[in-house]
Amino acid sequence: MQEQLTPLFGDYELVDTGDFEKLERFGRYLTRRPEPQAIWRPSLSEEEWRRADAAFLRDARSDERGEWRLRPGVPDRWTIGYDLRGRQLRMRLGLTSFKHVGIFPEQAANWDFIYDNCRRMQGAGCTPRVLNLFAYTGGATLAARAAGADVTHVDSVKQVVTWARENMEQSGLEGVRWIVEDALKFVQREVRRGNRYRGIILDPPAYGRGANGEKWILEDNLCEMLECCAQLLEPAGAFLVLNLYSMGLSSTLARTAVHQAFGIPSEEQWGELCFTDRAGKQLPLGTYYRFTR
Repeated sequence: MQEQLTPLFGDYELVDTGDFEKLERFGRYLTRRPEPQAIWRPSLSEEEWRRADAAFLRDARSDERGEWRLRPGVPDRWTIGYDLRGRQLRMRLGLTSFKHVGIFPEQAANWDFIYDNCRRMQGAGCTPRVLNLFAYTGGATLAARAAGADVTHVDSVKQVVTWARENMEQSGLEGVRWIVEDALKFVQREVRRGNRYRGIILDPPAYGRGANGEKWILEDNLCEMLECCAQLLEPAGAFLVLNLYSMGLSSTLARTAVHQAFGIPSEEQWGELCFTDRAGKQLPLGTYYRFTR
């Protein structure tokens, strides 16, 4: 079933979008940063936009890097919460030189899906093993662990894994298995070991580097990654979540690639992750594909 997903996230609001920027509220603070898909005009005045507590300024020498300008008294780190079926997940935000803040709030729609499936498995008497690849600061990891899953969290950046561990502790959780390694190399080894998982979460970047300099290019490496994951996922009573942030790659493309690697599942969803700003302008923030079998 194809549909757009927008989570209910009390500590996050998309305030306005336009002129390739977005104005967002994370907890009590407003941020202003680039958004390549906001091709329309803003609805609020420039004066309103200038009230942002933190604004990202691009480096003229780089398309990706830049720095944040903060209003007096505004911290460069703060914590927000997400109500996951009545349980609070706590996540620290940090203003990075790549414009990211340590959380992709649209992914909360997938956190609900992950939590619900892990709880369902627990209710059937199975403690699911879940693998989170390209796991970043761990929102999906927290959702699975909060539902009682045994979670393996894999990311190639040690500082990001440390950040995810802080989020786990702030959320009152424990027991996650942390792996600092290239994701493709890790799943290749897991296939050789004959390991199996009841849930696999994939959130690959368009381009990246592994812990030892391994090169990741989404279009070149995704099919091999999916083929490995197909050997790791249990044939029944399992779920998969795949996110694609690279512009130009559709959810239909993701669905086709997953079908080739895994076969046709019993239930599936695909589409866009979105938020709508105060003026009603809907901003797509990535594509997703997920299934249960």
